[in-house]
Amino acid sequence: MVYIYKKTIGNKEYYYLRASQRKQGKVLAKDIAYLGSSLKEVKYNLANLPKYSEQIRKAYKTINNFLESNHYLEKVKTLKLKKDEFLGEKLYEIEACKLHYNSVFHNNQELTKQEIMKNFIIEFAFNTASIEGNTINLNEARNLLQDGRTPKGKTLREIYDLQNTEKAFLGLLNIKEDITHEFIVNIHSKLMEKIDARKGYRTQDVRVIKANFKATPAPYVKADMELLLKWLSANNKILHPLVLATGFHHKFEKIHPFMDGNGRTGRMILNYILLKNNYPPLIIHNKIRSEYLKALRIADSSKPNELKKEYYKNLIEFNSDELTKTYWNLFL
Repeated sequence: MVYIYKKTIGNKEYYYLRASQRKQGKVLAKDIAYLGSSLKEVKYNLANLPKYSEQIRKAYKTINNFLESNHYLEKVKTLKLKKDEFLGEKLYEIEACKLHYNSVFHNNQELTKQEIMKNFIIEFAFNTASIEGNTINLNEARNLLQDGRTPKGKTLREIYDLQNTEKAFLGLLNIKEDITHEFIVNIHSKLMEKIDARKGYRTQDVRVIKANFKATPAPYVKADMELLLKWLSANNKILHPLVLATGFHHKFEKIHPFMDGNGRTGRMILNYILLKNNYPPLIIHNKIRSEYLKALRIADSSKPNELKKEYYKNLIEFNSDELTKTYWNLFL
């Protein structure tokens, strides 16, 4: 396997073609060609390495992702972006995704955009459901949502879970409504269709398993959700959209306003906030679920109306990485 490796010495960057292979349980890597000190040189030299042309072709997607992401990263670094105390250097990575999303992805032909978004939604549905215990794997999810082939040995609940997620997400793509109580309840209802008949905010107490916080007592759910919506409105023009979406997601989960489907609903609204602000959506991957839950737990120490860096740093960094990883893997 070959890939591009970037070394930074002082303020200068140097690019190398690096090969790696696994031997006796260890990954061994070595630089096999110097590619230059600019992306322009890298592209030229990659096209003139006949000795490694076969390996370069096999690694096309990885190499192309590197070149595109770094090209747009260089572009945003020339802009006078306002520093963000929560995002730090990750601000440039997020803005690079946004720039490509709005200037390249949205200029694709309509059918191409639909196909890319369909693939995103399939992976989003699989991961967000898996986090909550759904056992349908990614290939089965793709067969179900793309080809209508029902997986064998799975419950109707698991099947509806994925189908509802796709339907709910598609409904968010072309709207820019304010987030209200009705909006939130409507999303939850769509996600829980044929799964859970309990509509609206819960009227009973709920215990969140393996959590280090107590969800809002039932009589105060509506009041706490009202405070959350006021927090969202007050910070809408102050916080970076990713920071805003992350803060809302955590605070929503801590209230836990529904009897079931809180995680799915929270992750859906997180993405709606991003989309509404012209940022690409993200996937929180099930394979790193433990890191996600750990970052949420750290934020649990915060107060309902505050967003302190000491509590939210890990979760914001986690979501930043998930956004950039999702974008360059699925939207390019």
